[in-house]
Amino acid sequence: MTKKIKPSHYEILRKISWVLVGIYVFGVIAVLLGITVLGGMPLLAYLKTTLIQAIGITMAATASLFFFLRLIWRLEALPLGISILVFILGSGMFVSASVGQLYAFQYPMYVQSYGTGSGPGLPFKNVLSFFRHLETFEVVKDISENPNNVPSPINQLIAGGAIEPVTDDTLPTTRRIQLEAKEVLAEIAPGVTFNYWTFNGTVPGPLFRAQVGDIIEVTISNHASSLHHHNVDFHAATGPGGGGAVSVVNPGESKTFRFKTLNPGLFVYHCAVPNMASHMAHGMYGLFLVEPKEGLPKVDKEFYVMQGELYTAGTIGRKGLQIFDAKKMMDGQPEYITFNGKTGGLDSNMKAFVGDKVRLYVGNGGVSHTSSFHIVGEIFDTVYPEASIGGARFHNVQTTNIPAGGAAIVELTVDYPGKYILVDHALMRTDKGAWGVLEVVGSTDPEIMDGNFTEHARSSHGH
Repeated sequence: MTKKIKPSHYEILRKISWVLVGIYVFGVIAVLLGITVLGGMPLLAYLKTTLIQAIGITMAATASLFFFLRLIWRLEALPLGISILVFILGSGMFVSASVGQLYAFQYPMYVQSYGTGSGPGLPFKNVLSFFRHLETFEVVKDISENPNNVPSPINQLIAGGAIEPVTDDTLPTTRRIQLEAKEVLAEIAPGVTFNYWTFNGTVPGPLFRAQVGDIIEVTISNHASSLHHHNVDFHAATGPGGGGAVSVVNPGESKTFRFKTLNPGLFVYHCAVPNMASHMAHGMYGLFLVEPKEGLPKVDKEFYVMQGELYTAGTIGRKGLQIFDAKKMMDGQPEYITFNGKTGGLDSNMKAFVGDKVRLYVGNGGVSHTSSFHIVGEIFDTVYPEASIGGARFHNVQTTNIPAGGAAIVELTVDYPGKYILVDHALMRTDKGAWGVLEVVGSTDPEIMDGNFTEHARSSHGH
């Protein structure tokens, strides 16, 4: 027969239930006060979604614990004690086997690294410092670098192979670059906020342009509000760390170094402080174009595009403040893959006219994936594979591969008006944010394409 609970036992259970309620309420109040002390009302607002979920799950857990106590109260003391010990032992075995050696005092705690330097996890002291100084970070309205921000050519080739100077400083010269490492807050997508680490406040950082033989004088500073030290590695530079070895700057510090451009090409630059993958996954990358002395062939429009990867603790679309998740980065599972830093970063700011010859400087600032760059409805007339200038060029190309930390130059003549979608042709990545729009304006040519463009599919699945 079922063992009956004595009235005195009901009183004990009632007291236990009130203790559980008290612990729950105290815990909620303590968490809310702690967050308020750390980051004030802005942090509470950023964490609203997370707090609602956490309060809900702990409420359910508290109720479950009460029901569990109500159940085990009916058991005899010896079986009860044995069952609790077995539960604790089994849980300990599972945790120790699955987690293994912990990287203590960092987020996430369970990320093991065998790379050079420190692992990709963020030290807890940095996470807490970030929350405490949340109000000191600049909130950037639009993190995306404008794709039209392309410096003018130095020289350019025109018909017949002649060289046309575009600027006055066509001889090898000293060119000065100013870079500021700055940690800011901005939206990846509407309502989804991320702590970007940037060069000059945008993702990607600026596109720089020089000529073979130039002396590049780089001044890099680290904004005083930053929580981390930074540097810069130019793939265009020959020397230790591409300049990274001589450019490490602490918050509030500035340094200057020089290098000579020995090779033409389109090169990536990025922060290379260990763990450099973490810094790039926060947005610290850009492109540096080194022209040959004769320049590149003349075109009508140039655009600047970089693909990147963002690894957030919350799943894709989760609202509020999202922090970086090193475990997802180690597993190569970004929640967002973007063009120019955020979803929709290139949705309305690239325009050309029918007949224009267009050149795109395309880079890949991601740390895990190769990009299969493609423009829907267009064919690349010329591709400089892996951004090689002076080597073989490909013609009539549909899709070109851009490795992580690499680039490509593509040229095309736009012959027909319309909106052309830029994608990574690993097409599920469009759902993660990797798309843009090139709008071409002008007259239609029915010999190229003809049809009724006013009818559109009513369903995204075509049925």
